Amino acid sequence: MTTQELEIKIIKLINGDDVVCAFPTKQLPEKSPLMRLIKPLQIKYVPQLTPDGFKDYIALIKWAAYTPDTMVTIPKDKIMTIVNASDEMKKSYIHIASTYDSLKPPTRDDRKYKQEKFSEQENDELNELFDEFRDTKDTIH
Repeated sequence: MTTQELEIKIIKLINGDDVVCAFPTKQLPEKSPLMRLIKPLQIKYVPQLTPDGFKDYIALIKWAAYTPDTMVTIPKDKIMTIVNASDEMKKSYIHIASTYDSLKPPTRDDRKYKQEKFSEQENDELNELFDEFRDTKDTIH
């Protein structure tokens, strides 16, 4: 069965995670405290600075990253809500889910980054910006 034939849903968990997944046509019995998910992908909102301001970029990453399993069982009592995925989210999910088995788990980046200290002038300019932000934040109604 392909993911096109399955229901694509977004689940909001009580820990705040948003997960997009397919629901199998054969779910566990109604009285079971567990629910099955196929190829769950966590929705990560990544803020991105654009010329027009901040916008959210949405990334889909393998939710159960350290297992080869494509079907995951979770407790129903950890779910806040389940909603239908938008057409755009369905397309993204189907595209990423098609390569689910080859998705790599996140890796640690051990590169060392060179720390640089701001010059006194740069530090003063940043502090001035933060002070302006605090002033405008207090006056917004």
